[in-house]
Amino acid sequence: MAYKITDACAACGTCAGECPVGAISLGDNGIYVIDQDQCISCGTCASVCPVSAIEEN
Repeated sequence: MAYKITDACAACGTCAGECPVGAISLGDNGIYVIDQDQCISCGTCASVCPVSAIEEN
């Protein structure tokens, strides 16, 4: 199951740098987004998020 980034995102970019497949990018609304088609559901992003803004979709 792919992950998603909630509105609690602090836009720090930590998750984007840790994603092994590059599925995370800065969205139009100023928070990061995960490309659901690229996400391999590894959970790395969720484990490094300092504000716990990433959850399983």
